[in-house]
Order: sequence, then structure tokens, then C-alpha cells
Amino acid sequence: MERNIHPSPSAQIFKGRNGQPEKLESQLGEVETIRDGTSATQRNEETHRGFKPRHSQMIAIGGAIGTSLFLGTAQVLRVGGPLFLLISYGVLSVLVYCIVTGIAETATYLPVPGGTMAYYGHKYVSHSMGFAIGYLYWYSLGILIPYELVASTLLIDFWGPVVSPAVWITVIYATIVILNFLPVRVFGECEFWSAGMKIILILGLIFLSIVLFFGGGPNHDPLYFRYWANPGPVNAHIEQGHAGRLVSLLQLFVLASFAFVLAPEQLIVTAGEMQSPRYNLPRAARRYVWRLIILFMPSVLGISIVCASNDPSLTASGTASSPFVIAIRNAGIPVLDSIVNAMILLSAITAGNAFLYSASRNLYSLSKAGNAPEIFKRCNSHGLPYVSVAVTSCLGGLAYLSLSSTSITVSFPSQWSVGTFLTAYIGIPAFLLIYFGHRLCHRSDYWVRKPEDIDMYDGMDEVMAAERPPPVRGAISKKLWALIQ
Repeated sequence: MERNIHPSPSAQIFKGRNGQPEKLESQLGEVETIRDGTSATQRNEETHRGFKPRHSQMIAIGGAIGTSLFLGTAQVLRVGGPLFLLISYGVLSVLVYCIVTGIAETATYLPVPGGTMAYYGHKYVSHSMGFAIGYLYWYSLGILIPYELVASTLLIDFWGPVVSPAVWITVIYATIVILNFLPVRVFGECEFWSAGMKIILILGLIFLSIVLFFGGGPNHDPLYFRYWANPGPVNAHIEQGHAGRLVSLLQLFVLASFAFVLAPEQLIVTAGEMQSPRYNLPRAARRYVWRLIILFMPSVLGISIVCASNDPSLTASGTASSPFVIAIRNAGIPVLDSIVNAMILLSAITAGNAFLYSASRNLYSLSKAGNAPEIFKRCNSHGLPYVSVAVTSCLGGLAYLSLSSTSITVSFPSQWSVGTFLTAYIGIPAFLLIYFGHRLCHRSDYWVRKPEDIDMYDGMDEVMAAERPPPVRGAISKKLWALIQ
């Protein structure tokens, strides 16, 4: 099937600063041909639609299910206790549902290549908003790459420091970069199966919690809700009494949010490379939310059952602080802690892989919108923005800074300090600095686009041409298969 499409002039331009027409680069430009729903331009600057809905869901879930769930819950449990642990993750799950619903609706209307939250901020709000959001997203996602690399080396140390951490950082770093240079369809399959293994791990740990709850471990000691009674359902933080419990609950919202940070947006980033996005993206978003909630809530409930909030091992480093590993050791189950550590290591690697993908696509989106040099929107014959991937992958080199002797120092003071304040809130002044700095350089630019100046149809022809008829589901087996597609 081949169709010639020439976007109409009315679908090309909206008013920019000084009332002059402005063409948004992130629209597909002049498309020469459409073959099997995949667009191709003369300048070869478009990604290909190689993702299926299952790929997009698993990339987003893979970014959420990482060290933050398996290791980060230790600090959440220690600070707040089992009840606040459940409340914090429950409230944040509802918040994630609202976020995914909103951004999925926005992206479904116009799922163009390079369509990120920065792109939609540029198109629907202002040039400065898209510029600031884009660079903040790129940095925030990119800085998580070395975070996961360092976490991986700490997980490997669980079996003993056989070789220098620099060796493991290099091996894992190279693996992540190579995976991101593969064609998007191959990359999606790798993420799908690796994220699937993480889901199997979570289901296995939930089953383990049930077994230990009823005393099925080697010591035949039923836990029931023992740790809810002693040391208690909630903990106070910094202060004693009701004020301390309130501080604890508020602190948990911050700590628990890291498990969800930037994960919902990864679903939207894949929309520009998804097959039939207007049909598949809403389905993928709904399934992503429910799968995430179904995986997270039983997991944190299991953690509250199998591990006490005052267990001294919760302050250990690496896998030794994982509530599930603590429970396995307390129950006297051999070998299983090493298996769990290996799966957590896989989780860290795949999370870093997903973060590199999303960060590189945000840089590609910035270039498509004219907010970054044009070289970053170059794609190869597989629709891979190789320049954006190469530049973004350089951020992973920051992981080598962890090899210095002073980098191990962790700041966790009991009182406020300038250092911790900047660490926690640097994103807010950074966003304002980028936003108003851009406004200062473009003083004549609009603050907010007028509704009548926003073109809601630019790129719609190309998006509709990429749509395919939805598959016809007949037999029950086909409907079941559709649940995992």
C-alpha cells in the first residue's frame, strides 16, 4: 500500500512570537510516501513505528520496577512503619493513575514521532515551557543511568568484591549502550522479556510472603501480622508523638515517589514509535496502570508482613537491606537470597536501559522542536536517532565518579542543611532558571499561546496514515493473547 500525502498549508503553521508564522519542526514535515504505516522523509529524520503495545507497557513498567521497589522500600519501611508504607504507595498509585490518564489522552490525540511532554508543552503552552521541560526531562532521565549502574555494582558486591567495580560498571554500561543502538523492534523485545522476568520475580516474592505468613518456611514460624503489633504500625520521624508521625508520613510520600519517578512518561515517549498509536496507546496506558498497581500493592503488603520496621539490616548497603532478602535470611531459606539478588541486578540493568532510551528520545524531541542542534534528530535506516543516543549515553560515564573514596559518603543528617536542601530541591530552581533564561533571550516571545493560534491538526494526516485496522478477536485463546500484547 502506498499513499502520497501532502499536508495542507492550514495544517502546517501557527502563530509564533511577534505574530509571525512558526513551523513546529517536530511535526513530520513533508512526507513523501507512507509504506505500511511507516513514514519516510528525504532527510531521514523520523523514527520508525516498531513498538507493539506490549513493548511500550513493559518499557514503562521496567523503568518503574527497579532498585527503588526492591531496595528503596527498606528506607520507606524503616522511616514510616508498615501502615504508612501501604498508605504512601496507595496514594501514589492513585496519583500515577491520574497522571497516566491525562498524558495518555494528550498523546493519543497527536502521537507524532518525537512527541514527548516537552513537545506538547512547546505546542500547547509556549516555546519557553517546552524548552525548560525538555532539558529538565533529559537531564533527570539521563542522570538515572549512572544511578542504576552504581546500584548494579553494589548488587554484584553481594557475592563478594572479586574484581574492581570499574570492571562491572564498564561491562553493564557497554551492554546498555549496545542495546539502545539496536533497531527499535529488537530493543522492544529485549525490554519485554527482561521486564517479564522482573514481573515473575515480584509474583514469586508475593507468593513467598504468603508462605511465610502461614509459617511455611524452614523454621515453621508463622508471621501473620506480628510486625504490625511489634514494633507497631507507624513510626515517628525526627520528632516524637503526633508531629513526628505526620512528618514521617510526609517524608514517605517523597521516598516512595522515587519508585514511580518519570516512569509514566516513558509510556508516552514510546507513542511516536508505536504501531497504530491512536488505537494502541489508550489500551497500553490502561493496562500499564492496573499492572503497576497489582504488582506494587501486594508487594508492599508482603514487605510489611515479612520484615520488621526496626530490623537493623534495613540500614545495610546493597541487597542486604532489601526487606525480602532480610525475610529470606530470617526464615533460614538457603540459596534463595542469591537468586533474588540476581533478579534485582537484572532489574537495575533493565531500568537503566529504559532510562537511556527515554532520555535519548527527549533529546531527539528537543531537536525536532528546534530547541537543540539539528544533528540530534538524525536517524539511521532503522529509524534510530543515533546521535541522540550516543550523546545521552555519555551521561553514564558519571558512574565512574563513584570509584573515588569520598563518593561513598552519604548525607543523612537529622537536621536541615544547605547540602541536603540543594540535593532535594535543585530541580525547582533549575527549571525556573532555564525557563526564565529562555524568556530573557526571547523577550518578544509569547508567554502562553492563544487558543486560536494553536494548530490542532498539524501532523494529523501522517498519524492517521500510520493507523491500521484493529485486530479481530474471535476465540478465547486469541482474547487471552491480546491481554499480553
